[in-house]
Amino acid sequence: MPSNEATTEQRGLVLEIDRTFEAPRELVWRLWRDPEHMVRWHGPEGCALLECEGDFRVGGQWRRVMSSGPGHRHLISGQYLEVVEPHRLSFTYINAYDGFETIVTMEFLEAPGGRTRMLFRQTPFVSVEERDGHGWGWQSSFELLGRYLTRFIDDDWGPKGRPRSDGVAEDFAAARARAAEGNREKTNDNRRTDNR
Repeated sequence: MPSNEATTEQRGLVLEIDRTFEAPRELVWRLWRDPEHMVRWHGPEGCALLECEGDFRVGGQWRRVMSSGPGHRHLISGQYLEVVEPHRLSFTYINAYDGFETIVTMEFLEAPGGRTRMLFRQTPFVSVEERDGHGWGWQSSFELLGRYLTRFIDDDWGPKGRPRSDGVAEDFAAARARAAEGNREKTNDNRRTDNR
């Protein structure tokens, strides 16, 4: 397993995103806290969460599996370091493929007009490419969060719509159907061959 000791250069690689959402802070916080909400927005465009679980408290573990289609599983996990509702959230973030740990810290600030300003910071990164890749992923995910927030037009803050799939679930279903059809055709071909 690679060392998680960051070099001075790596510690200087910081991702910062300043984003304002058209929703109250308590709602934005809830969408980060509750897995039944996260499966409806979390992950970049083209991905969906196959698994989403977490013990939302200081010291609690979280784990998510993202997929971009059949056969693809991307595990991310970590531990909650700070949970100050609805102001501040911090957690470790580990990609299974390299085991390198970064720390994500978010501030949720009330903004005029009932909006929420979210200050997001993640560091350190192994490389500029890793930082920029995460930047694209988070920005895409926050676009989806913003879109999901538009569905909350009343005081009912329960989950809205079905979990996001971006075609992933349909792709899985289509792949299974094609495989089943292929197996049926092979079986029929084998029967025909055996009957000759």
